[in-house]
Amino acid sequence: MSKITTVLFDYDGTLMDTNDIIIQSWQHVFRTLTGAESDVKQILASFGEPLRETMRRFFPDSDLEACVELYRSYQVSFYQEKVRMFPGTEALIRNLKERGIKLAVVTSRLRPTTIEGLEKYGLSELFDCVVTADDTQKHKPDPEPVLIALQRLKSSPQEALMVGDSMFDMRCGQGAGVGTVLVNWAMAAQTQQEISGFSADYCIDRPEALLEIIDRSC
Repeated sequence: MSKITTVLFDYDGTLMDTNDIIIQSWQHVFRTLTGAESDVKQILASFGEPLRETMRRFFPDSDLEACVELYRSYQVSFYQEKVRMFPGTEALIRNLKERGIKLAVVTSRLRPTTIEGLEKYGLSELFDCVVTADDTQKHKPDPEPVLIALQRLKSSPQEALMVGDSMFDMRCGQGAGVGTVLVNWAMAAQTQQEISGFSADYCIDRPEALLEIIDRSC
């Protein structure tokens, strides 16, 4: 293994516990459009996928932009209050920064709410690069978001890790040639593995375990 100098983090379900926020927003859309809530497993299986792509699959006969607005307008009403970091992730980011590791967020979320969440915890200045859905033509699982981050950070794939909670994160990282780390503290990973099956180079149950992987690369 090459020495790890760069770590790319997914946002939702990896750094930030937005599980309830996302599920509640989807259920609002389902209730509005169909009169009933969806099976939560169906929603979890979509975690990590760009919003518009999921909307097209869930509601192929509805106006796409109206569906997206319905989702986002509901979510924005309580996002700032409810978004929070998973235990240990803030300490992990600060530890990595102190070690001189280059850090990026690579997310399918739009930039405004991504930055809003990072700023809530005073973390935005710790990331050298933030790649959102606003920055890419192609989205996860396509490797383009990770490749953009590597280019901006002037890092090679061999020295980088992609840390995420979904099959979309892992396949994005694998396509870009970086090491992949699946976190098991979120809701999406187990459901998606049951449904689709996917692999990662590493699986971790606690944020500080990432430091052990990096230490072994030295």
